[in-house]
Amino acid sequence: MSDATLPPSAAPQAQAAEPSLHRVMGPWLLLLFIVGDILGTGIYALTGQVAKQVGGVVWLPFLVAFVVAMITAFSYLELVTKYPRAAGAALYAHKAFGVHFITFIVAFAVMCSGITSASTASRAFAANMSHAFGLNLAGGIGITIVGLGFMALVAAINFRGVGESVKANVVLTCVELTGLLIVIFVGLWAIAAGQGDVSRITQFKPAGDGGLFWPVIAATTLAFFAMVGFEDSVNMAEETKDPTRTFPKILLAGLVITGVIYVLVSVSAITLVSPEQLGEGETPLLKVVAAGAPNFPIWIFGFITMFAVANSALINMLMASRLVYGMSREHVLPPVLGKVHPTRRSPYVAIGFTTLLAFALITFVGTVPALGGTTALLLLCVFTVVNIAVLMLRKDTVEHEHFRTPTILPIAGAIFCAFFAGPWTGRDPVQYKIAGILLGIGVVLWFVTVMVNRATGARPSDPMMEDIGGRGPVN
Repeated sequence: MSDATLPPSAAPQAQAAEPSLHRVMGPWLLLLFIVGDILGTGIYALTGQVAKQVGGVVWLPFLVAFVVAMITAFSYLELVTKYPRAAGAALYAHKAFGVHFITFIVAFAVMCSGITSASTASRAFAANMSHAFGLNLAGGIGITIVGLGFMALVAAINFRGVGESVKANVVLTCVELTGLLIVIFVGLWAIAAGQGDVSRITQFKPAGDGGLFWPVIAATTLAFFAMVGFEDSVNMAEETKDPTRTFPKILLAGLVITGVIYVLVSVSAITLVSPEQLGEGETPLLKVVAAGAPNFPIWIFGFITMFAVANSALINMLMASRLVYGMSREHVLPPVLGKVHPTRRSPYVAIGFTTLLAFALITFVGTVPALGGTTALLLLCVFTVVNIAVLMLRKDTVEHEHFRTPTILPIAGAIFCAFFAGPWTGRDPVQYKIAGILLGIGVVLWFVTVMVNRATGARPSDPMMEDIGGRGPVN
């Protein structure tokens, strides 16, 4: 039983009975955890595609995406300190609206974003392996085959059972951060040596009829994928010392740090490699290192990139399968998806279901921009709901002190997130098709479950934190 199902007066008692959950993470460890959740596939795989749309000002869409993420982070901060055990967009939606179907759609959208994110990572893994080790995989087919093999390996690890620890996250964060610091250092070294073309950072791609504004907006819809992960970090609030005071500062600091890193990586990349070259293929940062430090062993950077995106894929597929399993437990997905293997104790049917969806995305969608853009689209819709939920829950008072964001921020967050999710941004229509098909599968399964529930006398239960409120997608 979670605090989400307890009356307000009982929640503090439950927290007092579990002191081991508190005072686990100091501010520096928490900061590393947050930075690690945000860094990852997005910046490694999509820098070139952003440059392809806007030209030399590749840093600008990342900066705009950072601002939108920061505004939404304030909404998450209010909700997670107000309901410290009920972390998760689906639970916030359920508290705000109390409609099981809305709760289900939000949870299923989060699950789908994890699968599209993992599929993006699998493509990036295959492309970087091909370039770093000189495999020269044959076009899209070779990359697709390696991506499918990688996803099958992730499914096998998922089935065997993997537990994520904070210590492991610190190691993986250091690996991801090392790769990006190499890019920044190579860029700064080249600039100091008079190499590259610094003037590119102020050059827009030649404007069409829409001027300069809409290309930046379109690129931001893709760059937003690089900010995925901050919403997952709120799950560590209950394990942070004095979370109401400490956690907001650390989360915002983590966002600022990653935003600065993204801007510096973008500046280094565009200084050393032209936008046209950067936008070709799926390994933009490998090109940057090769151009700025030709004597640097490229396989080392390729290995770092593969390690970073592999970690993202595994965590996201773990999250997606557990979310499907949890929704089955809540009687909003068919009971078969809640089956657990008798010896491995893993949700093997849910793992198979989410892996098949990933296989389909890797095979029939393929390209990194389409998959990454769909991830951003789904989460922008979820963030719109979360920002609205903050306003809806203002009338719900709690007995403990909590963070309160200025009212203008959730209003602005809802408007901005809805705006960037719209077709007027120039978003590739295929992203709506992918999201629509994925959510359509969810709706079909919902109605199948309704019929099963009627036949068996079961009914959807109120969501609990351990079922659908926990982890969200990470980058």
